[in-house]
Amino acid sequence: MKRKKLKIILLFIIIAGFLVPENIKMPVKGASKSDYNANSFWYHPWGKSITHKGVDIFAKKGTDVNSATNGFVFYSGKISLGGNFVLIFGPKWRLHYYAHLEERKVSSLTFVNKKTVIGTVGSSGNAVGKQPHLHYSILTIFPYVWKIDSDKQGWKKMFYLNPIEALEKE
Repeated sequence: MKRKKLKIILLFIIIAGFLVPENIKMPVKGASKSDYNANSFWYHPWGKSITHKGVDIFAKKGTDVNSATNGFVFYSGKISLGGNFVLIFGPKWRLHYYAHLEERKVSSLTFVNKKTVIGTVGSSGNAVGKQPHLHYSILTIFPYVWKIDSDKQGWKKMFYLNPIEALEKE
């Protein structure tokens, strides 16, 4: 009986994850369409990562970065390419990746909403010496197989969603 109850709860959580609206908003305070290149998603060649799997939103160093959606901070830390970064698990079972932050203002394993300042715009990681910006990507844990194509790293496209489309719906 307990197993059946657990399965029902897990099924409800999975379904609820898909039903909760995402309603993505611009994460960089005061930024607009003129602060990013609308053609930069899946652009290649793009340095060590080969293909650009997100959007770079340019702003003054230290500008606040809010969570683009409600969610759970899966990890807040530092890596070589992304520098200071925050990874948020949000609605629709999607991961929102915020990189090159000057400063991180949230801790791992905490809840955030669209008003939460998660960090500030910077140029950390492989963006050192470049114009300050936020690199923002959206990844899905459920592959969108129909998005695979034959270009460079095309198979990876099934895990990355175009954040520019979401920002322009705002």
